[in-house]
Amino acid sequence: MEIKTLGVIGAGQMGSGIAQVASTSGLNVIMNDIRDEFVENGFSTIEKSLDRMVKKEKITGDEMEAILGRIEGSTGLEDMIRADAVVEAATEDVALKLEIFRNLDGFCKPGVILSSNTSSISITKIAGATSRPELVIGMHFMNPVPMMKLVEVIRGLATSDDTFETTRTLALKMGKTPVAANDYPGFVANRILMPMINEAVYALFEGVGTAEDIDEIMKLGLNHPMGPLTLADLIGLDTCLAILEVLHKGLGDGKYRPCPLLRKYVDAGWLGRKSGRGFYVY
Repeated sequence: MEIKTLGVIGAGQMGSGIAQVASTSGLNVIMNDIRDEFVENGFSTIEKSLDRMVKKEKITGDEMEAILGRIEGSTGLEDMIRADAVVEAATEDVALKLEIFRNLDGFCKPGVILSSNTSSISITKIAGATSRPELVIGMHFMNPVPMMKLVEVIRGLATSDDTFETTRTLALKMGKTPVAANDYPGFVANRILMPMINEAVYALFEGVGTAEDIDEIMKLGLNHPMGPLTLADLIGLDTCLAILEVLHKGLGDGKYRPCPLLRKYVDAGWLGRKSGRGFYVY
């Protein structure tokens, strides 16, 4: 099936970014979320991103309008009957994702590939909630989606070769570089990244350094573009905690145990940039 219309489930930070790059590549997009205000926020995020590109003369004003014109808002999963492929980018919650995929399986046409932007949850488990496990795959985009080139492509146990190749082609069409990863907790990127972030939180928790000093040392000493605590705030501390819990449970190794300070910040609602406060105040 030729992919002309892409469904995106979730209009948050990741979903809106995926919708933007898909539309920029010429695809029609149905951007879905559970409430109109969430969809509107997604459009606002896309408009701000595109406006910055216009000001930097990377695209023209007409191109910006064309990109926005190819994106349709939606609050009903039944709209996905018109999609040729779907990318789910909802909250990193196993029960929620399983429910979404069960519903998508019922609404989407036969042969439609259902992919998840999950950063840590088993694709095999997600696929098991559907009657089309051979058509379920992981497409893990990096944040911020419009800027980052990588897409981890993760096959579940039953994912077919055709599904993998079609997904790889879709990623290339969207201007991304697809790289295969096996279906283990955290895949590759977050299995390596999250323990580093967690260790940075432990260093702060134990008084090894201030947040600013820890980030500055990692930037200047290891040439990272931003420090791990700044990155955690960008990702969302709730998302970091969720991924670490999947790693800890899935791999059974104490080295993945989330730092108590990270859990405390999440309990306090200090989630990073999206809440206005995390390791830094925004």
